Amino acid sequence: MFVTRRSAAPMFTRNGLTSTVLVEKGIVATTLTVTWVEVDVGGCQVRHAHEPEQAYVIISGRGRMHVGDETADLGRGDLALVPSGIQHGIDNIGDDLLTYVSASTPAFSITDLYERGALMPRELVEKRPSDGRPASAPNRRQC
Repeated sequence: MFVTRRSAAPMFTRNGLTSTVLVEKGIVATTLTVTWVEVDVGGCQVRHAHEPEQAYVIISGRGRMHVGDETADLGRGDLALVPSGIQHGIDNIGDDLLTYVSASTPAFSITDLYERGALMPRELVEKRPSDGRPASAPNRRQC
């Protein structure tokens, strides 16, 4: 059995969104990447796409999910499925913290996506330091 504690897991913060990596490729032999995500009021997830398909399950709050050209408002207990390779993201449209769990398969390294700048606003990715690392953007809200 593999157990991870959210309090000890790697965390990334961008655009009012904090993503805690519970399991990903390279941590254990798994076919899943799972994150616990909290989005501040007015916060959002940068629109992005990746090969693994992904499910978002809303734990609390209200979010507006964008998948390709489609948009849906989600609340506690709702699930949105994102097909492989489709641009997607979520915005907190409520008055409280939006919390969701994300599961993707096949497993991939979400840490690598953050470190390469794939989950940052495009303007900040273009302003990377010369060593190739992404610029820091702790609370920019551009999605």
